[in-house]
Amino acid sequence: MYEMRSLRTDAERDEAAALVQDRQRWLAMRGVPTPARSDIPALFRAPQVKPAGLFEDGLLLACMIPQRGTDLGWGEGPCLFLDCVHTLPGHSDDTVRLITLWASDFAARLEVPLVRAEAMARHPLDVDPIATFLRRLTDMGWDVRGSGTGQHHERVARLELTAELRPGLSALIGCQVHEPQSAADQRSIA
Repeated sequence: MYEMRSLRTDAERDEAAALVQDRQRWLAMRGVPTPARSDIPALFRAPQVKPAGLFEDGLLLACMIPQRGTDLGWGEGPCLFLDCVHTLPGHSDDTVRLITLWASDFAARLEVPLVRAEAMARHPLDVDPIATFLRRLTDMGWDVRGSGTGQHHERVARLELTAELRPGLSALIGCQVHEPQSAADQRSIA
């Protein structure tokens, strides 16, 4: 069984920071753009930030910072914003599919209509490697809402997913995630 839960202990936060570093190294070795911000691992250790992680039998598969978003600078209306999403190298497709299912359900339970996220996109969206990644995301139900400057002032692809209650999902993914803070509160911390 999988479990999405808030990262509460220093050990869990350190594990998330290490996963972020591993993922950034893995991407860089393949020539895939990585965030210019070098403080992302430290962000997962910050006590004010409320990160979450996807676990399988105790193994951290992904980490992120779920936030309530109202004004991200793109898209209109309230949403669940998934910030700083990083997956364990070698597990990306299945992990992203699980995150997609969980996020859609979690947003619906929070009574927000959409999930939004951003993916690094230093090149046009129809050029690999981002084009292949975006095709996989659209196959999972995400909509690409163009590109532009993201929350961390880098060029990104803007992604949206419709919230949908999935009553049977708890049999696959347990959820113990804190109610997210607003994106504005999180940005003032970072």
